[in-house]
Amino acid sequence: MTLLTLNDVSLAYGHVPLLNRAAFRIERGERVCLVGRNGAGKSTLLRVISGEARPDEGEVWRRDTLRISYLQQDIPGDTGGTVFDTVAEGLGESGRLLAEYHRAAAAAGTGAGALQQLDEMQQRIELADGWNRNRRIEAALSRLELPADKPLAACSGGIRRRVMLARALVSEPDLLLLDEPTNHMDIASITWLEEFLLGFSGALIFITHDRTLVRHLATRILELDRGSLTSFPGDFDHYLRRKDEMLDAELRANAKFDRQLDEHEAWLRRGVKARRTRNEGRVRKLEQMRRDKQRRLELQGTARLDLDAGETSGKLVADLRHVTFAYGEHCIVSDFSTRILRGDRVGIIGPNGSGKSTLLRLLLGELKPQSGSIVLGTRLQIAYFDQKRAQLRPEKSVRENISDGSDYVNVRGRSRHVIGYMKDFLFPPQRIDSPVKSLSGGERNRLLLARLFTHPANMLVLDEPTNDLDVETLELLEELLNDFDGTLLLVSHDRTFLDNVVTSTIAFEGDGRVREFVGGYRDWVRQSGFSGGWEKPAAAPRRAAPPRSRTRTKLSYHEQRELAALPEKIEKLEQAQGALETRAGDPDFYRQDKATITAALAELEQIGKELEQAYARWEELEEPRG
Repeated sequence: MTLLTLNDVSLAYGHVPLLNRAAFRIERGERVCLVGRNGAGKSTLLRVISGEARPDEGEVWRRDTLRISYLQQDIPGDTGGTVFDTVAEGLGESGRLLAEYHRAAAAAGTGAGALQQLDEMQQRIELADGWNRNRRIEAALSRLELPADKPLAACSGGIRRRVMLARALVSEPDLLLLDEPTNHMDIASITWLEEFLLGFSGALIFITHDRTLVRHLATRILELDRGSLTSFPGDFDHYLRRKDEMLDAELRANAKFDRQLDEHEAWLRRGVKARRTRNEGRVRKLEQMRRDKQRRLELQGTARLDLDAGETSGKLVADLRHVTFAYGEHCIVSDFSTRILRGDRVGIIGPNGSGKSTLLRLLLGELKPQSGSIVLGTRLQIAYFDQKRAQLRPEKSVRENISDGSDYVNVRGRSRHVIGYMKDFLFPPQRIDSPVKSLSGGERNRLLLARLFTHPANMLVLDEPTNDLDVETLELLEELLNDFDGTLLLVSHDRTFLDNVVTSTIAFEGDGRVREFVGGYRDWVRQSGFSGGWEKPAAAPRRAAPPRSRTRTKLSYHEQRELAALPEKIEKLEQAQGALETRAGDPDFYRQDKATITAALAELEQIGKELEQAYARWEELEEPRG
């Protein structure tokens, strides 16, 4: 059943066309991921679909009684309301009455006046059918595990995002619109959100740059590119293949058109013959081609990221020995030791507020451990990407933030004009003198990267650099970091980014527990037993050696032979598993080529499966048979 249709919808802000005769429809039960470059107009399209924005032209058809809920990209700032109050807002007037009653009931005394006030409010709620709707609020709070009476201002960014999702869901929408739902969420919250949305019965349109979320969730990809919408049924990897094919075809078509235009221009310049009556048709065709060329929207450029690794640092980058740090009674790091060597690529993961940024500040020397020691290596040139972008001055222009107002910036030892340099980071010339506060989140991240890359650095410390970046820029940043010869410390909740970049992982597990694992996100999941929550994984029970086989009745001859051979088979598998785990634990393991690493990890995973099957078969054959 079709829920919503867009027919030839156009919308422009100034001279920039965000939607150009866009057409689209969504059916019940679909999960559509809306993709496109930063600034392409994705959020604007969701506002058009929700009814918050009106198109300049075209029609938006919505099925009668269609209920739409919209979770916007920005989470609310500090407010005076509770979690219950915020969720109730999703029900409109009846929700406001319920929130008032909830507050009054919590503060009411035993006097006759207070009881009379509650009675009057109850009657108003009954008239608005509010009690049935109150059950929706309670169900949403329970389903999303939210503290009803906690002030919203006291909640973390991840909890606030979950509160806003509850507010969107409480109206039981037929169509749910989510704009960057994973922003401010840690890995556990993102994993929870995936599982929740997979069970959502309505239709879903979501914007995200989290490639793992797209792969797990989307049933269709909808791309917004230069005002046009293109639908790609199937998964994200199918979309990527089809997109490459379409871009190649478009480039070939544009090249052919440009050659024909050049030929017509050359013909016209030859003079009098072009203006004869019998050639007026060719002249008109040339004029039309000129207009087509002018109207043609060129594909947005690709960022060109380049980093000067500076001089080589000493082999030892940082040596942490029994480091402990706490804020009051809240322990962040307890007795943590590790050694970081030149060329290491370390990912740092953990729940929001666990202390990831604090660990970076300890490594940078901004904080001192309360016990233990941190020794930094020699010849370190550090570039620090702060997730709060504190290094940017919002009131100043892009130019002033890059070059202190100068027309030139020094990059890799040579002078470059600031306009040319910022074009590498997809800033058009007219944006050079715009104030930073007017930039989008993705533009601010690119600006901070541009600022950092003007200085040589042999150690990159990046705290959530992937927020708000589009997929193309993410992939370019991955390539840059993979080619970087220095040392990398990376805090990120982007699971694909971690897998593609880091070779070891430091995980915060709560109560000051910090552990180090080889590999990226998927390797950490495999080694730690992570299942979606941040509670400390239970230690895997040690397997006892298989007991000697005992003769069982009613086993066939072949089963007896199989049972007798299992102890030796299990012993060999465990030896092979131990040897591979020791090899994977070597710091030099991840300095090999990617094919060798992938093959070794695949073999380790396969041995684990075979070992589990062998133990299961052992137990099956050892069961008494009557």
